[in-house]
Amino acid sequence: MRKTTTFVAALAALTLVAAACGGDDDDDTGSTSAPTTAEAPATTAGGTETTMAPETTAGGTDTTAGSDTTAAGGGDTSARDYNGDGKVVFGIAAAGPADDGAYYQSVVDAAKELSTENGFDDPIVVDNIQAADAATLMGDLAQQGVDVIIVGASEIAEPLPALIEEYPDIFWYCNCGAGFPENPGLAQSTDSGAEIAYTAGYATGLLLQAKGDDANSTTFIGCCDLGFEKQSYLAYEAGLQAVDPAYTMTYVQTGDFPFDFDNTANATAALQTAVDEGTDAVYPYLGGAHRPVVQAANEAGIITMSAGSSKVCDDSEELHYDIAVKFDGGDYVRAVMAEIIDGTFKEGDTKTFKVGVDPEPGAVICDPTPEQQTAMDEVYAQIGSGELDAMLGEISGTAFSEG
Repeated sequence: MRKTTTFVAALAALTLVAAACGGDDDDDTGSTSAPTTAEAPATTAGGTETTMAPETTAGGTDTTAGSDTTAAGGGDTSARDYNGDGKVVFGIAAAGPADDGAYYQSVVDAAKELSTENGFDDPIVVDNIQAADAATLMGDLAQQGVDVIIVGASEIAEPLPALIEEYPDIFWYCNCGAGFPENPGLAQSTDSGAEIAYTAGYATGLLLQAKGDDANSTTFIGCCDLGFEKQSYLAYEAGLQAVDPAYTMTYVQTGDFPFDFDNTANATAALQTAVDEGTDAVYPYLGGAHRPVVQAANEAGIITMSAGSSKVCDDSEELHYDIAVKFDGGDYVRAVMAEIIDGTFKEGDTKTFKVGVDPEPGAVICDPTPEQQTAMDEVYAQIGSGELDAMLGEISGTAFSEG
C-alpha cells in the first residue's frame, strides 16, 4: 500500500536510533539500559492534547518545531512528511497518565526520544483517555496533522476500525497487549501476559527464597479483576509456586470498574494493610498509582517490581526496584519500527512478542546472583521452547472465560 511505503521512508532514520538504544536487544535476561528520558509533560486529566516542549539532542542542536532539520539517517524531514504539511508528527493516545513512570509513560518517552533524535516535531500526546471517550479524543488527535498515531493499549482500541476508515492516510499502530481484531489498516503488537507474569512470579520466588524461611507471601495489587489481570495474577502465582509450592499470593482490587489503575489512595492503603499482615513482596500492577506504591514498598523494605517498564534497573532510577517486569511499550515501538523498515511488519500485520524468543518481554532480577540468573535463563528457555504453553494456555483460558 502507498501509505506503508511512505511510512517506511519516514522511519528509515529511526532504525539508527533504535540501534543506538539497543541495550534492550542484546540480552534477554540482563537488566535493561536506556538513555535518560526527559521529564514527562504536564497534562490535564481527561485527555487534553499536550504538545511536548522542544528538546535538545545529544549534540546540543535545538529541534525547533517546523525547522528543516536533517534526520539522523540522512535525508531531510520533508521526505518523511507524507501528509504534506511540512513536518513529521507522532500522535500518542494513552489510556492513563503520560507521566505514570510505568506502562503508559514508556510509549510517550519512546516517541519523544525518536522525534527529538530525528528532528521531527514534538509528539502530540492525549492521555487519561477513558474507553467511553476514545472515539472522540482519538478523532480530535487525528485532526492535529499527525502522520502516525500510536494507540497505547487495547482498552481504548474499540473505535479504531471507524477511525482508520475515516483517516486512512494516517499510519495506525496499536500496542494492543492481549490483541485486537485484525484490520488491513492497522499494524499492532501483542504479547502474552501469562508468559510475562510467570517470569515475574518466578523471579519473586527466587528473591523470597534468598530472604529465608520466613519470607513466603506476596501481594498483587490491581484494578478491577479484569480478564487480563486474572491472567497475570494466576500466572504470577504459578511462577511463584514453581519455586516453592508453599509460597502464597493475594490479589487486591483497588480501582473502580473499568480500567482504574490510578487510584493512589486505595492502592497505597491496600499495600499498608498487606504490610501489616506480613507480606514480603508486592507486584503493583498499576498505572498512575504504580510509583506511589513502589515508594511505600521501599519504605516498608519489601520486594517490589515494575509493571511494564524495562528501565527500572538503571542507575538513573530514583526508586528501588528488585525486578523489572518488562512489557515496555516503548521497547515494542522501537522493535516494530525496525521490522517495518526491513519489510517484515506491515499494515494488517500483528507482531507477537514472546518471552524467551524476543528480548523485549519478561521479568529480570535487577541484581541477580549467578545462581538466580541461571534459574531465570532456564525459565526463559522453557517458555521460548513452548514447554509451558499448555499450562499457560489453561491459565489464560480460565482468566478470560471468567471475564
